[in-house]
Amino acid sequence: MDNQIKLRSGVTIKRTDAEEIIKNKYLTRHVMSKMHLMPTGDPVAFDVAPDGNIIYYFDPTKVTEAPPETWYFPNAKRETMTLPSGSIIERMSVKNAAARGYYPADKLQRMNYETVEEPVAYTYKADKSVLYFYDKKTAKRLPLMCVECGKQIRYRRKLCVDCYERELDLRRREGDAHRSAYYGMDRARVLFFDLELTGFYDHDEILSITIVDGFGNFIMDTLVRPVSTKSWKKTEEIHKITPEMVKDAPVLEELKPRLKEIFADADNVIAYGVSTDYSHIKHIYDDAAEREEFHKKIRCCANEFVRYTHEHLPEQIHASLTDAMSCFGIEWEGVAHSSIADTLGCRKVWEVLFPNYYCN
Repeated sequence: MDNQIKLRSGVTIKRTDAEEIIKNKYLTRHVMSKMHLMPTGDPVAFDVAPDGNIIYYFDPTKVTEAPPETWYFPNAKRETMTLPSGSIIERMSVKNAAARGYYPADKLQRMNYETVEEPVAYTYKADKSVLYFYDKKTAKRLPLMCVECGKQIRYRRKLCVDCYERELDLRRREGDAHRSAYYGMDRARVLFFDLELTGFYDHDEILSITIVDGFGNFIMDTLVRPVSTKSWKKTEEIHKITPEMVKDAPVLEELKPRLKEIFADADNVIAYGVSTDYSHIKHIYDDAAEREEFHKKIRCCANEFVRYTHEHLPEQIHASLTDAMSCFGIEWEGVAHSSIADTLGCRKVWEVLFPNYYCN
């Protein structure tokens, strides 16, 4: 066997000898069990028993008291067994073993682990045969197999490379068909919008609204004066809208009639990351029926970009508007993270994703 082992935690430990064990006062599981202790960290060294099993040694400064239910039985007779290596293991119930993280080999195998260490405890089955327990923490994690074919190691989405590539090809073809389809939408009746807010939560207020149509014409671009919030330092650093800038702006209540009129004439209303924007703009409607009718028109550009990256750029992790624009080589118009720039950017990303969206 090699003179070092890499544990599942990523830590590499070396094989030790008697001199080093004494010098560092290393503890075995058996010694810790007698002292009613259990380790709080990984093993720090190992040795190999005559039968080939691994014996782990632990740092005496990284231990804690074992749960009382695993050792405190005043009237119980303590039973032990000596292994071929000379290690002594204690008899304990299945329940107490599980409390320590010890399991039979067959259960660990079902959990996709392989035992490499010698048993750490035991009990007796109903037929009086011995049932050994092994520590899950020091068991070797086996590679998971593909849920589709069951023959190869998982790569992504619980699939092996071959099954993943087949599934990806199917999803990519379906996605490309969805994006390249002809939708015949009227540019004048497709709206893009973005809001800037006093914060990141539903109770925060709107500071600016920008709406453009499919031609890029501005339908509305206005600052909004919040009613309850007086300052918003965190979001001010992002969108640069100050309390001074909105002190003479209309409140949302004044803009409601015009906003309802604009959205009533739209077939689709598109935003990038629409859940946040919708949770605030929906308050222009007074009842659930109106909100539901408006929600039917909503489309999320961010969701469509995420679908595109999952199908064509699976290595891409982030999917902000900045990421989408960078992916497609789109330049910002205006100051990034303002409602104007974000609305225009959303429109351009949408048109790259859906090149045949309009009828003209």
